[in-house]
Amino acid sequence: MQAFDIDQLRTFVHVVNAGSVTAGAGEVFLSQSAASEQLKKLEDRAGKLLLVRSKSGVQPTAAGKLLLEHALRLLAMSDEAWRDLHEAPLEGELRLGITDYFRPSEVTGLLARLAQQHPGVRLYVTMGKSRVVEEEHSAGLLDIAITMRADGRTSARAHLLRTEPLRWMAAPGRLPTRGQALPLVTLTEGCSLRVLAEKTLVHRGVAFTVVHVASGVRGMQSALAAGLGFACLNESALCEGLEVVSARASRLPALGAVSFQMLPARRGDAPIVREVRELLIAQLG
Repeated sequence: MQAFDIDQLRTFVHVVNAGSVTAGAGEVFLSQSAASEQLKKLEDRAGKLLLVRSKSGVQPTAAGKLLLEHALRLLAMSDEAWRDLHEAPLEGELRLGITDYFRPSEVTGLLARLAQQHPGVRLYVTMGKSRVVEEEHSAGLLDIAITMRADGRTSARAHLLRTEPLRWMAAPGRLPTRGQALPLVTLTEGCSLRVLAEKTLVHRGVAFTVVHVASGVRGMQSALAAGLGFACLNESALCEGLEVVSARASRLPALGAVSFQMLPARRGDAPIVREVRELLIAQLG
């Protein structure tokens, strides 16, 4: 069985992240022709077309996206092995932005593991609405950003971390009262799931009233557990004191799915940003 070449995989990842062969080649200190040759050899080894080239740049094919997921994990493991053997710990600081909806019960543990494994890395973490996180990342205020899309898709060049179904949730045994407006628990206006829930209810002719507006997902979970109402949440937000409301018993409209993505790397990112990004994708992907 043939194995993939680590250097070729690294070039492939940087080209995909940069959106062009020229920009990606510069990130790995290669000429455009040398990078193109590496990519050709990688495609020969894969036996599949990995990149589609156009005037606007390059995009990974379906096979390329699959290889990208494996490549990021392999590169993270390779870099960690090198650091361990050379006793060169990962050091530096970076700013991480995460949507409030991303695995709310697991984020604390994830950050704790990263701090334990790499004590030399100083993380400054911001959690909030995806729109705000995306704006701050675009403005250069964040180095790494994880956001949510309520349409279940992925933004251009972003790395898909996971897709989750949406569920109606409430306190155990709680069902809507017929003939009464649905008591809705939400985040503040502009929240993508609030917009989606309200549009879905309006479209299906379900009357509702917002009874509680929380500042974060944990606040929503507490309000739901206290029996204040119902909420549209991603599946991983289910926690103790809540249960998924039966669509059949409640007659609430079906919901779609959301996607969680890591926004694309920027040209000129510091090495620590690239390495932590690869580590996070390896752990979260």
